Amino acid sequence: MIMKKTMYISMAVLMLFCFTACGSKKQEAAAGEGFIPAKDNSVSCHLTIAGGYDNFEALEAEFDRFNDYYPNAELVYTKVDDYNNMIGTVLNGNDAPDIYVNYSWMYDRDQYKSSIEHAEDLRDPELGLDLDCIRSNIILKTSDGTLPMVPVFSNTYGMLVNKNLFEKEGLSVPTTYKELVELCNAFRGKGYENPLMGFSREETTSLYTLMIYPFFCETVADDAEAVNRLNSLDPSAGKYMQPSLEKIVQFMNDGCVNPEACEEIENNYDAVILRFFEGDVPMMTCSGDTVSGTKKRESRSEAFIANPFEYAFVPVPMSDEGSIFLDMSNLQFSVNKNSQNIDMANEFMRFLITPSELNEMARNKGLMSPTRDLSFNSMYAAFGNVPEDRILSPEVIGLTDDAVIQLRQAVYHVGKGEMTIDEAIAGYGSFTQ
Repeated sequence: MIMKKTMYISMAVLMLFCFTACGSKKQEAAAGEGFIPAKDNSVSCHLTIAGGYDNFEALEAEFDRFNDYYPNAELVYTKVDDYNNMIGTVLNGNDAPDIYVNYSWMYDRDQYKSSIEHAEDLRDPELGLDLDCIRSNIILKTSDGTLPMVPVFSNTYGMLVNKNLFEKEGLSVPTTYKELVELCNAFRGKGYENPLMGFSREETTSLYTLMIYPFFCETVADDAEAVNRLNSLDPSAGKYMQPSLEKIVQFMNDGCVNPEACEEIENNYDAVILRFFEGDVPMMTCSGDTVSGTKKRESRSEAFIANPFEYAFVPVPMSDEGSIFLDMSNLQFSVNKNSQNIDMANEFMRFLITPSELNEMARNKGLMSPTRDLSFNSMYAAFGNVPEDRILSPEVIGLTDDAVIQLRQAVYHVGKGEMTIDEAIAGYGSFTQ
């Protein structure tokens, strides 16, 4: 009898524990911190997610985690060659994906009309997506209030810093432009030939763009007329670039970089990372996309293997008011509203769009998470410390890719000394990709 009574008590305690855990999980989900499945876990389906990456191991890890809830759900990632040009054709074909990668810059462009028209409105409250866990300034603002895509990664511009060199020399990461110049001089005085480097062979994500684009956004953020004229490629809008062009000339004249040394970096990804891993460069400008490739390349650098060091990604201060965190969406997902498995496609999205899953996928991919809390990843934590009034988003400002191309070309030519400021201003609207 005593044994039976003990067993009954143990079973009661176990049941109470289970109910408590279940209740706790529901409370987490209600707070936007967890996921509780809404379908029968025996449901079976086949979901295809299409994108342009050669491989997407971070997403496939999410498939495995989703299978913990739905073991009979088969999820497959497929790469589409020439993705930007072919996704419309794929969506109109017989093997259209259930979920697909989308980009903000595709919105409102005739060439990418299909990628928007096939997208389900993810703002529909019945879908139950935890959109509040994502930084609102990187969520696409549409004219009709619908949401055809939701960010799963974000991006920004900044610089990799060799934390060991800063510690060794007793120097601190700069927070203002004046401090940046003084820091470069201090490192040079300690024998470092290249305190700051970056890719400069082409205008796309060149060090000139990475340094100036956040600064440029700050100069036009509160000027709706300037943004409208810049977007329409009005030649007279070139004047709005003047503060940024003057700043890049000042930056070059202040001797923060050696242009000849930067020219030796062959590309803005592998070569940037491997040059930084040589260990003698305190700061290397790059984008978050480049940062995502650092972990895998540690083992490819003989210098890093021999002398590993700690590094992080931080904003570049081009203003004495402080650094700007230029917050941009990177990769976004859309649900094909014509999917034959739309209920389970939405269920997967509801699973994915939670802080824990988005953070986990971003960590695995090496990209910045789109969630509100960046402190979980030491690589990007510095951006989470930028004051709210210093966080800007092209999405909110309203700048289009057409306007950004003009700035990118202008600042590149002026930074390299190929154009004067006046020539670049006069050329606004005429620069090509």
